[in-house]
Amino acid sequence: MKVIDKIRKAEEEGRFFYSFEYFPPKTPQGVQNLYDRMERMQRFGPEFIDVTWGAGGTSADLTTELVATAQSVYGLETMMHLTCTNMPVEKIDNALKAAKECGCQNILALRGDPPKGQLNWESCENGFSHASDLVRYIREKYGDYFSIAVAGYPEGHIDSPDQESDMKYLKDKVDAGADLIVTQLFFDADVFIDFVKRCRDIGIKCPILPGVFPIQNYNGLKRVISFSNNHVPQRVWDELEPIKDDDAAVKEYGINLTVEFIRKFREAGINGFHIYTFNLERSSRLILERLQLVPDTESIKPLPWNPSLTAKRAKENVRPIFWKNRAKSYIQRTESWDEFPNGRWGDSRSPAFGELDGYGVSLKYPQQECLEMWGHPKSADDIAAIFAKYCKGTIAGIPWSAQQLDPETEVIRQRLAAINLLGYLTINSQPAVNGAKSSHEVYGWGPKNGYVYQKAYIEFFVSPQKLDELIAKISKNPQVTFHAVNRQGDLKTNTQSDQPTAVTWGVFPGKEIVQPTIVESTAFMAWKDEAFELWNEWAQIYDRESETAKVILDVMNSYYLINIVMNDYVDENGIWKLFNLEIDGDLSAKLMGSQ
Repeated sequence: MKVIDKIRKAEEEGRFFYSFEYFPPKTPQGVQNLYDRMERMQRFGPEFIDVTWGAGGTSADLTTELVATAQSVYGLETMMHLTCTNMPVEKIDNALKAAKECGCQNILALRGDPPKGQLNWESCENGFSHASDLVRYIREKYGDYFSIAVAGYPEGHIDSPDQESDMKYLKDKVDAGADLIVTQLFFDADVFIDFVKRCRDIGIKCPILPGVFPIQNYNGLKRVISFSNNHVPQRVWDELEPIKDDDAAVKEYGINLTVEFIRKFREAGINGFHIYTFNLERSSRLILERLQLVPDTESIKPLPWNPSLTAKRAKENVRPIFWKNRAKSYIQRTESWDEFPNGRWGDSRSPAFGELDGYGVSLKYPQQECLEMWGHPKSADDIAAIFAKYCKGTIAGIPWSAQQLDPETEVIRQRLAAINLLGYLTINSQPAVNGAKSSHEVYGWGPKNGYVYQKAYIEFFVSPQKLDELIAKISKNPQVTFHAVNRQGDLKTNTQSDQPTAVTWGVFPGKEIVQPTIVESTAFMAWKDEAFELWNEWAQIYDRESETAKVILDVMNSYYLINIVMNDYVDENGIWKLFNLEIDGDLSAKLMGSQ
């Protein structure tokens, strides 16, 4: 959807709206952390996010990847920056084509800063000299497909001879086809309010979003204002002086100052703002909370997972639970599908899941960080201890889950750690939920005044010997169903058909029962390829002849992957009885040692 249409809708409804800006990180782990942060910040309800563009397209591939992932995996309406710096028309064309192909309908068109090491800005051969030229070109090439934003400078651009000339350049950009203006940061709310008035006086009628930057620390503020020679009122310097060496106090001051600015904007009739997050989360969250702007569950979580904004996935409302911790992988696996399940998983399951080589499998962490987290296990017990540490929260991730456990897992965290130490290597789980309100802060999703349910579910790797013992116990409880498969594809199951089993569902006023998360054999067999390949990826960070690599590969080649569903969702403890989970003194000591 175009951002300008979302803004107009918000304006018509008379509600506040806001957006976040991110930049491409420099390291693979930084990228993974940003994805995790985007996912969390999606719950704050931004109208859109934007992603910056390096001079001359130096971050072009990563910017495009961030935009595509934000749209398809995290359900965030995204705006892609595009600059003129070192960008001939061919590169511009490639960037616009990539944006359209990934479903992005929003561009922030900028002239850009001089390349690193160059004092003055110069256009490149067959490139554009001004942002207005870029706006005009996009409109000529793509018509009304893109919503185009441009930058505004409340204090005037550093290269403009005076503010009158700067306003003329801004109007040129709007007249060329820009839909909205996003301002560069400033530190005086009155300067912005005066800027809006001057824009309106010369005939600029489009929405103008103030770009606000919550001060993070004293030296950071000095560095930021040096880029564009921003004015900071003396009263801000005076208030910062006694706390300048206390980063926590400065950050708190920055939050309160931003809240003050936004309240002043609203008094002046300005209902939207844009937060320069600098890829940080806490300040943005606290600002929105203090302004009471964080939306309710219904607005931001219509399903337990984030619905994709890709056009052909618009009606997708059911997914296999196996990819819960690797949503990006699932999206890429199914990107060639023509249609998606509608809640009953009918004929839509017929398209084949994509091949493994189509996108690759990765650990999501750089090698050195993997080694720091997982060390050099020498036995299956050592591997079990690593999984237990993850469940206890003492390491950041495992190959099957690069982020910390979901809040809903808190109630079963200790049990997960315990069964890992018993040799059941867990990679996915959810607790039983019997009628939590849809507004519940942990389990809630979907429309207001509803109730949500879920069956206890657990997925793990297990040795053949332990699997046989487990199947014998399962056979005594008709409420338990399972699928187990080894790397070679030998499937064991007690299910009587290929029909899916709903493991999450919701009951809402005026709606059919919604069943968004399922266990299904075709999807499980597709997932097992990726799940086992991640063992191989883990082994590759060690010398192939090392004892560590050999033990990891032995697990890969001999263990089974199993998922278990306790269909009696009223019984919160039934699934754990399968593991004889009696934590004696010895096991308690092991748990303490794994922390």
